Amino acid sequence: MRTLTNTNYQFPGQKRVYKGKVREVYTLENDLLIMIATDRLSAFDVVMPKGIPFKGQILNQIATKMMRDTQDLVPNWLIATPDPNVAIGMACEPFKVEMVIRGYLSGHAAREYKAGKRELCGVPMPGGLNENDAFPEPIITPSTKADKGIHDEDISREAIIEKGLVSEKQYLQLEKYTRMLFKRGSEIAAERGLILVDTKYEFGKNKDGGIVLIDEIHTPDSSRYFYAEGYEELQRKGQPQKQLSKEFVRQWLIENGFQGKEGQKVPNMTDAYIETVSERYIELYENITGEPFFKADVSNLEERIETNVRDYLSSLL
Repeated sequence: MRTLTNTNYQFPGQKRVYKGKVREVYTLENDLLIMIATDRLSAFDVVMPKGIPFKGQILNQIATKMMRDTQDLVPNWLIATPDPNVAIGMACEPFKVEMVIRGYLSGHAAREYKAGKRELCGVPMPGGLNENDAFPEPIITPSTKADKGIHDEDISREAIIEKGLVSEKQYLQLEKYTRMLFKRGSEIAAERGLILVDTKYEFGKNKDGGIVLIDEIHTPDSSRYFYAEGYEELQRKGQPQKQLSKEFVRQWLIENGFQGKEGQKVPNMTDAYIETVSERYIELYENITGEPFFKADVSNLEERIETNVRDYLSSLL
């Protein structure tokens, strides 16, 4: 199955290209951004050697749908989606902070908790919790937005302001937006029989200095979901929750001796395993959107994207 793991376009008015772990962002002269979601898979800040079929389409379509479902709460960068793998929006100056919010003791927080820590990013975590238990109320545990090849790191509110990554006034607005978005995301998930466990949001400043939501939102790469049905019973039995997120990939990597640490080698992902990962992404799409997933034609994937983007840009003239 064809996958999109790299792009090399020259669009009209193109100024520069930024290649992130998963998305590739083309900046044009007219302050437009073309964000292309590839099929690359990143875990522990390392891009896996093989792409996942339809992953980029899934991420892009979930993210853009969620942007539209939350734009009444928080302004965002999105303008159009001319292709299943593409979002186009306004150029913004990103804040070098990721706003992580956690409703449950899962993933990174659970690993830190298991290691004996009872504070994360300066935020206390109550004692007596089991993995995947709910926090009394959601906690915000930011991380740095690292440059390519550098691991993101936990950081406290105080350190963010002290380092000047954002002003105190801006940070308070980011926290307010984060809680509003998480509440809406949790409500949307609940309607679909899911639990939004934790997620991250990224923000930037537009040319007028306003704070807007950028990047992706409520996707399996940026969020963790559980099924609501059976959650309580699994917790009582001390059994793991079924993950509708990228966490199942992280767990597989950990079991195969990889956590992105120096000297560790990425284990081989067989075609059969890659197919199961793709199926899990499709499962999440259909559960979180409540809509069937239609696989886009990938026979001429790169050409399809270029044609759709160029047609959209021509329509603006």
